[in-house]
Amino acid sequence: MGRATVGKPMADRNPYEVLGVNRNASDGEIKRAFRKLARQYHPDRNKGDAGAEAKFKDVQAAYDAIGTPEARREHDQQEQMRNMFGGGMGGRGRGGPSMNFGGMGGGGLDDILGQMFGGGMGGMPRQPRRQAPAQQPKAAAINVGLDITMEQATTGGQFEFSFKRFKKQGTSMETKRTTMKLRLDAGVHHGTTKTLKGQGHDHPEGERGDVIVTVRIDAGEAYRWEDDQLIQEVPVPYSVLMLGGKVEVRLPSGKVGKLSVAANTLVGDRRRMAKAGYNGGDLTLEFTLAEQETLSDEQKAALEALRESGL
Repeated sequence: MGRATVGKPMADRNPYEVLGVNRNASDGEIKRAFRKLARQYHPDRNKGDAGAEAKFKDVQAAYDAIGTPEARREHDQQEQMRNMFGGGMGGRGRGGPSMNFGGMGGGGLDDILGQMFGGGMGGMPRQPRRQAPAQQPKAAAINVGLDITMEQATTGGQFEFSFKRFKKQGTSMETKRTTMKLRLDAGVHHGTTKTLKGQGHDHPEGERGDVIVTVRIDAGEAYRWEDDQLIQEVPVPYSVLMLGGKVEVRLPSGKVGKLSVAANTLVGDRRRMAKAGYNGGDLTLEFTLAEQETLSDEQKAALEALRESGL
C-alpha cells in the first residue's frame, strides 16, 4: 500500500506548480493539465495507494483554485494583495478589504504603505506640505491575464477584462471591481504585455498605479506554449517509436498529413516545422507515448510475448 506524504497545506501551495503549468498558461492549458493529472492519480486507477490519493486531492484543490477564469482571477488578485499587504488585509469595507489611514503618521502606517503602494514612505518623517517631494510615490502595478482564442488572436479586436483595485474613499482604501477594454492587433503574440498607465490602485498620497495586461492565447487541445513558441504533442504508439513508421498529424492550419517517425525515437524528442505554427511562425512537434485505454486479446498476447522477450 502506498503511503501519503505530508506536505504543505494546499492553501500554502502554488496551484500552478501543482498542475505543472506556468503562470502565463491559457485557461485551456490548465484544464488539460488537470484532466491528465486527475486521470493519472484517480483513486479508481490507484486502489489502495494513499500517496496517489493525496496527490489527486492536491490536483483537485489546485484546479478549484485556478480552474475557471473567475476563480483564477480571484486567486491571482488575492495573491497580489497578500504580497502587497504582507498577509494582513486590515478590515473589510464595501466590496472587500479596506484600510483606514486617517489620523496616522510616522512609522506604523507609513512603513505599511511603503510596502503596499511603492517607495517614498518607509517610516520617514513626512516632508512639510510646502516642500514638494522630489518624486511622488506610486502605487504598485496590478497584473491581469487576458485569455483569448487563437482565432481571436489571429483577427485581433477589442476585448474586455476585469480586475480588483484599491480605490481611495475619504480616509480609507477600499476594493473596487473595474472592467476595461483593450484593443489588440491581429496576430498578437502569446505573452504580449500591455501597460495601462494610471489605471490601477489609488495611492493614499501619491500617483495611481498601472495595470499590466498579459495576453494568453488558448491554442487548443494538444498544444501548449513555451514562451511564445507553440508546442504540439504528437501521440505515437510504442511500436512506431521503436521500429519507426508514420503517424497522422493535424496541424494548426487544419491540414492533416502523415509524419515519418524514425526508429528508436524517444518520448520527448522534438522536430521543428518551419512556418507551420501560429501566425506563420514555426511549430515544434513533441513525441509522446500514445495511451491505450483497452486491449484486444491479440494485443494482450503480443504484449505477453514482448514481456517474455525482455521488452
